[in-house]
Amino acid sequence: MTGSPVVLGIESSCDETGAGIVRDGKLLGHVVASSMEEHARFGGVVPEIAARAHVHSMGPVVEEALAQAGLKLGDIDAVAVTSGPGLAGALQVGVAAAKGYAFALDVPLYGVHHLAGHVAADTLEHGPLPNPCMVLIVSGGHTSLLLVRDLVRDPILHLGDTLDDAAGECFDKVARVFGLPYPGGPAIDRVARDGDPKAVHFPRPLTGPRDDRHAFSFSGLKTAAARWAEQHRAAGRELPVADGAASLQEAVADVLTRKAVSACLEHGVDTLVVVGGVAANSRVRSLAQLRCEKAGITLRVPPLRLCTDNGAMIAAVGDLLMRSGAEPATLDLAVDPSAPLEYAALKPTPLPAAAV
Repeated sequence: MTGSPVVLGIESSCDETGAGIVRDGKLLGHVVASSMEEHARFGGVVPEIAARAHVHSMGPVVEEALAQAGLKLGDIDAVAVTSGPGLAGALQVGVAAAKGYAFALDVPLYGVHHLAGHVAADTLEHGPLPNPCMVLIVSGGHTSLLLVRDLVRDPILHLGDTLDDAAGECFDKVARVFGLPYPGGPAIDRVARDGDPKAVHFPRPLTGPRDDRHAFSFSGLKTAAARWAEQHRAAGRELPVADGAASLQEAVADVLTRKAVSACLEHGVDTLVVVGGVAANSRVRSLAQLRCEKAGITLRVPPLRLCTDNGAMIAAVGDLLMRSGAEPATLDLAVDPSAPLEYAALKPTPLPAAAV
């Protein structure tokens, strides 16, 4: 095939099987199969169920993404795959599939950090990231403030991370206490529309003058919301779920956007990029927009379809890596379920001498 290289991206770190096709920064095909309904009755993701669902969905998802792009498998010039962090068994399925495609097609293979994928997702909608930019990653398992320069060439600087529960994890756990379905984030957002965000004054963790200005903590907020619900029930009162959801959502959005805008101003960065599953939350988006406008900061948030886990974001990183001339991974690429976010690309970890 002539022209710019075509990159297939594969994502399988949790409960979504994603495949995306990207060429020269443009999204050509994008398909996600979710096993979320199979996990809902357990109140969270069951790793074995997720891995099994990936096995069943991987081939059809890739085929459908290719069909959307109007391409054949032989048109693929490189394969990128999430190799960490995530659920070990789920990651194994995606990496095994990616190795198979790369080997069969004799094309480069790139191991990609899942969170770098979330950052790159925005480029598919708004073009190349400014250098530098501030990135707020908010998802079920991660809440981080990052200073990003060249995403695929430079190290990623962590200004702050969550010390305990991530924002999405807080939503999931409180939703369960409130009697709302899994996943909790969308349920909280939906119910909060009918509530008063000022009805309950939940705490704003780590926003005091002596607190770490860039770090996050949502465990205490989760506990405060649970105790509020328990007090209502112990007194025999009906739980005002809409008010509780709206107040919780306001507290989370307040902390996230306050710290993100403050970090931009402190570091002289005029672009804030908000990514990850919680970036789909309506109040997080609206409050971020309001505060960025007041501070003279440009806000970039991917469209809703690219906020949650997907293969397009992984293909976007692979596309950037390939165009930058980055060295591909080898076929001994291993999964790293707890990989720290230092660089966008993940390379094989050498085995200890005794294990060779």
